[in-house]
Amino acid sequence: MIDSHCHLDLLASKVDLHVSLESAKAAGVTRIMAPSINPPSWKALQALSEQYGSILPIDTALGLHPYFLTDSNQNSQASTTDAHEQGISESLERLEAAAANLHLSVKAVGETGIDGHINVPFTLQKRVLHAHLKLADAISLPVILHHRKSHHLLLEALKQARYQGVGVVHAFSGSVEAAKAYIERGFYLGIGGTITYERARKTRDTLKYLLENHFDKILLETDAPDMPMYGRQGVPNEPQYLSDVVDVMHELFAVSPDQTTSITTENYLRLFNAA
Repeated sequence: MIDSHCHLDLLASKVDLHVSLESAKAAGVTRIMAPSINPPSWKALQALSEQYGSILPIDTALGLHPYFLTDSNQNSQASTTDAHEQGISESLERLEAAAANLHLSVKAVGETGIDGHINVPFTLQKRVLHAHLKLADAISLPVILHHRKSHHLLLEALKQARYQGVGVVHAFSGSVEAAKAYIERGFYLGIGGTITYERARKTRDTLKYLLENHFDKILLETDAPDMPMYGRQGVPNEPQYLSDVVDVMHELFAVSPDQTTSITTENYLRLFNAA
């Protein structure tokens, strides 16, 4: 199994990362993608990739998560609109500079996207997303997209940016129609802990469609340390629990764990050009 979305730097603040990664390896996890959230996380994740790569290969991504855009300029405490805009611009410049001198672990651009549940103006989120899409196209890396109540906005942004690349919509929980729209644009869909909850009927229905028609567009993920699996609420989510997703897919749709593991691993390696 490959965990296509795990915030290792955030997980490291909650658990012993060495123990967690050894447990993940013992559970059958063979690789991890660690997306970033802000400039300080880029080097932190790259350092973790070097430190723990002997346990599991750790891929990383360069991005500015929409949730953290209100604090994008880590070197400024300024609160005025002009100063904040300058901070965003500086962060985007740092993103381009980091992309011009890629660390060996970097396989994607992100996490970026649009979130409809946060107090960050859509105009700002769209501006930053557009910059990520432009960069991903320029350096030929896939993009990792975040969504919450924003599928229509994301699809609109991809069209407006004339994005030519590929990517993954992480923690996908949309309709069959939304899934089709992303797949038509060459995107993959990340499936995680949401499907372990019985109340997630829409997501389960969409997953059924994907398994029957687009198995080659599915990735597995935990989003650790967040998005706990059913029955594991109250403790940090970890990569070792990725098998819960595989088990639920087997229970609901009679897809063998070996088939799920094999196909999603191939999908990941193809998308991120990883070896």
